[in-house]
Amino acid sequence: MEMNMKQWAADYLAETKKKPLPVLSFPAIQMMDITVKELISSSDLQAKGMKLVADRVDAAAAVSLMDLSLEAECFGSTIRFSDDEVPTVIGSVVSTEEDADALKVPEIGAGRTAIYIEAIEKAVKLIEDRPVLAGVIGPFSLAGRLMDVSEAMIYCYDEPDMVHTVLEKVTDFIIKYILEYKRVGANGVVVAEPLAGLLSPALEEEFSAEYMKKIVEAVQDDTFIVVYHNCGNCTIQQIKSICSIGAPMLHFGNAINMAEMMEHVPADIIAAGNVDPASEFRNGTVESIKKATKEVLAACSKYPNFAISSGCDIPPMSKWENIEAFFEAVQEFYAEQ
Repeated sequence: MEMNMKQWAADYLAETKKKPLPVLSFPAIQMMDITVKELISSSDLQAKGMKLVADRVDAAAAVSLMDLSLEAECFGSTIRFSDDEVPTVIGSVVSTEEDADALKVPEIGAGRTAIYIEAIEKAVKLIEDRPVLAGVIGPFSLAGRLMDVSEAMIYCYDEPDMVHTVLEKVTDFIIKYILEYKRVGANGVVVAEPLAGLLSPALEEEFSAEYMKKIVEAVQDDTFIVVYHNCGNCTIQQIKSICSIGAPMLHFGNAINMAEMMEHVPADIIAAGNVDPASEFRNGTVESIKKATKEVLAACSKYPNFAISSGCDIPPMSKWENIEAFFEAVQEFYAEQ
């Protein structure tokens, strides 16, 4: 469903009691009695899963899978698959300038991208009461997976030209990929850039923010927004640069103090976070996640631009009673205000 997303973001910003906006998709496997492998291999199952989640919880938007292996696989990375965990990248495909120069930008539709694009095309026809947001990896996080995550940090100092060569290629791919999501009807995209959250502010600006700006400028307009996600622990120090990329909504992980972050986010940018997805959604109890959710709300709800969310992608086997308790805690908190 086509929407004026610029207006949607403005309306959401203006709401005093915002609906939660968790990164919630993979736990749909429990409702469908399927594995993660089956979900990531079928556009029908992904669309059905998003619809089931949308029908079950009153979230501000429907958010697609945060699968940070997908784009790397297109570039030739080896992927480890599991029945109940999100896929992960193994090893590297770039370790020299020659590797970077030879790296080919894949066509959109390569690997599993065709499945994920079809899933969003189907989901937007099923979900008509809220925006549907696709998911892609961010530029430095993708480059890091191609170069090996730990080595990528060193390359920023020792081989910066090689890193920029890879970044230019992955940014080109990400832009084309997002534009295809936009073409099939997505209302926006969540760009996950967690690896950048481990960089110093200067390196983050050079190796992430500058490329994120190119992505936002190329894809965002009144009908389509970019939500920037970074669950790294250095995001507070990086916030000025992050705010400069042009995304109207930022999403942060539980590695930081969300209330401290809110002090630095301009009032016209929505900032969402940051209930712990592992210790609370996956391994917590109804009581513990309600307590944690209300603590984040108590610390941050005084900021009109704050939106309650999970700190990152909610793990596939997270208990649905915990997920529903999160939503109940939000309702209870606002009812008491």
